[in-house]
Amino acid sequence: MAYGKNNSRPGHTGGSKGVGPQGGGRKAQGGAPKNSKYGASQSGASRGKGKGKGKYSELPKRERRAPGRPYRSGEAFAHERGEYRANKWAGPHRPRRPRAAPVDHFDFYDENGVRLQKLMAQAGVASRRVCEQMITEGRVTVNGEAVTELGVRVNPADVVVQVDGMTVQTNDKLVYMAFNKPAGVVSTMEDPDGRPCIKDFLRSSMTERVFHVGRLDVETEGLLLLTNDGELANRLTHPSYEVPKTYLVQVRGPVESGVGAQLKKGVRLEDGVSRVDSFKLVDSAPGHVLIEVSIHSGKNRIVRRLFEAVGYPVEKLVRVEMGPVRIGSQKQGTVRNLSKVEIGHLLASVDM
Repeated sequence: MAYGKNNSRPGHTGGSKGVGPQGGGRKAQGGAPKNSKYGASQSGASRGKGKGKGKYSELPKRERRAPGRPYRSGEAFAHERGEYRANKWAGPHRPRRPRAAPVDHFDFYDENGVRLQKLMAQAGVASRRVCEQMITEGRVTVNGEAVTELGVRVNPADVVVQVDGMTVQTNDKLVYMAFNKPAGVVSTMEDPDGRPCIKDFLRSSMTERVFHVGRLDVETEGLLLLTNDGELANRLTHPSYEVPKTYLVQVRGPVESGVGAQLKKGVRLEDGVSRVDSFKLVDSAPGHVLIEVSIHSGKNRIVRRLFEAVGYPVEKLVRVEMGPVRIGSQKQGTVRNLSKVEIGHLLASVDM
């Protein structure tokens, strides 16, 4: 049944609030009007006055807190302290690692230097925590001396750091780059005759002065290392270290089966006997054969002279590897910085 304007509903027949079904003003014991089911009996004049004096007005005011923060005051949280960790959403508290005491009994210790684990992390070995683990496991040496304690400080310019026998490059001033030389470019930084040279392919903003490690003749393409590390350059080109260089050689084919054995055994040239370390047939096409050879000799035009001596003049020659560094998919005519891993392997290949 619909309720009218006079609030005609069961048990409520109209009139002022608090009036019963019979229209009589029922009063509670003591003479005070009894609150009706739908609200307290009060006049329009007094309605709205006396706020804060109701049923909940005498409770203590709740302490305000920042949005999203748990309510932490009071006795309930007295025993939690710092272990509570923001309503336990963050899990148990991880205790702070105690700071390592200085380890100054090494000759290379430098109190104004950089912590060893930080230096390793900056060099890209691993995160600082993993580097600390490497140190404590005895996998790190400094100037050939094993370091197993945290707290060692070193000067990056005065030490050689190795991890598992591989040298870590810690000197930011040293530069190591790979240049994919095109044919027709001379292996010099400048050419008085105006021919294309290495400097033409270096960015103009480069401030470091670099030099090439060894050289390739004008028509030979491929990998040429550039650096300002004089010690490394000397070792890579010194015959005693026998750093292998790998080339792809294209000659006219077909090639007789005994040519590879002959080149590995040794061929007498005008400056002595020379030989290749490996010989592998890569591909063949009508009139052409592609061969991969590896050789550690650094004599001038040695690959071209060897193949010419056995009756197969070279049509095209590309150096694809020098030591552990490969040209890979690097575009011709581009220069790139070697990765930390490549630098480490390159230094290790010549006992640095």
